[in-house]
Amino acid sequence: MTQKLGRHGIPVRTARNAALAALAADLPSPILADVTGMHRHTALRWVAYARRDWAEYLAARIEGEANKRQEN
Repeated sequence: MTQKLGRHGIPVRTARNAALAALAADLPSPILADVTGMHRHTALRWVAYARRDWAEYLAARIEGEANKRQEN
């Protein structure tokens, strides 16, 4: 199915990863592993990825915006 969709210019990997990230954000890793059939360690990595702490990114954005205001 991936190859057929790819021939028509439909990127499958991006949608697959987005769907896995959404599931990983809502499910504990043992359930994610059972539902998707992936190894429990892979499911654990997806859950860790989906619940990543974005505090550093947000702080950098706020600092960048403050610097722009000071320059103007």
